[in-house]
Amino acid sequence: MMGRPRRPILSREGIFAAALTLVDEDGSEALTVTRLAKRLGVQAASLYNHVSGREEIVEGVRDLVVAEMDVDALDGEPWQEALAVWARSYLAAFARHPNTAKLLSTTTIRSPATLAMYERAVALLERAGWPSDQVVTVFTAIESFAIGSALDLAAPSVMIDPSSQGLPLLSVALKDAPPARAMAAFELGLAALIRGLDERLRQLC
Repeated sequence: MMGRPRRPILSREGIFAAALTLVDEDGSEALTVTRLAKRLGVQAASLYNHVSGREEIVEGVRDLVVAEMDVDALDGEPWQEALAVWARSYLAAFARHPNTAKLLSTTTIRSPATLAMYERAVALLERAGWPSDQVVTVFTAIESFAIGSALDLAAPSVMIDPSSQGLPLLSVALKDAPPARAMAAFELGLAALIRGLDERLRQLC
């Protein structure tokens, strides 16, 4: 006589990891409690024994993405280099999980890991002399640039195709562009952004 099939063992960590995989594979719109439960082999009601709902699952996904960032860099000095290292790790995390960008940028941030990261960013910038009313704007500028660049990295290998439009200048410029165009653009933009922030701080002081 065959026994009853064992129910999958659920945990918060397992639910969040499965949610991240679901978003990676099927996009942010695929993240529903019902669809996630099906992936885990349980009924949707079973998930509510571990999480309060979709909002908490989204924040769990956010925690996992942040865990892939070099948050310790924010404790470094000088602040310009600390921000650069953090920005590169931010880019790398979202480049690995580009489908999370829309999901995480349209929900209120409550994840403990993300809030702790911001606390360290504020501490770094205030140590550098940034006024309190400027620090959120500064780290948001870095975040926005890193996320946009991550989406560029995830774009098709041929993103701009002017071949049928008779645009000779653009065609030559694209031909001469470096092979790792998106990464080169990120490094150029990051350097310019940090130089601009450095100049802005000098003006404020």
